[in-house]
Amino acid sequence: MATDHSPLQDFCVADTNSQGSLEVGFVTSNLENRHISKILNKGDVFVFSVNLIHYQRNVGQTNAVAIVALNSQNPGVNSIANVVFGSNPDISTDILAKAFQTSDDVISNIRFKF
Repeated sequence: MATDHSPLQDFCVADTNSQGSLEVGFVTSNLENRHISKILNKGDVFVFSVNLIHYQRNVGQTNAVAIVALNSQNPGVNSIANVVFGSNPDISTDILAKAFQTSDDVISNIRFKF
């Protein structure tokens, strides 16, 4: 009853010659919706806790490679709007604009409501 009946079929092939930097971040699921972010460089490791809204973006001048492992494709439930637009501190507007394929102005307008 506690198993995932449709296991993931994804895989990743590493390119160990790639020198990019990743900005990674997540938002806690408590009432604070705290946004935590960090810049990762080659060799760094970062773990996202289960069921938290998270993102990654390449902030370096070259390609970045990330190795990702998931323990389930069942993400649980989170109120995405509150977490994404009401985080503290804010998730960068340009990240959200790219993620939702809209303008910075639209993101700012939505964020104002949270």
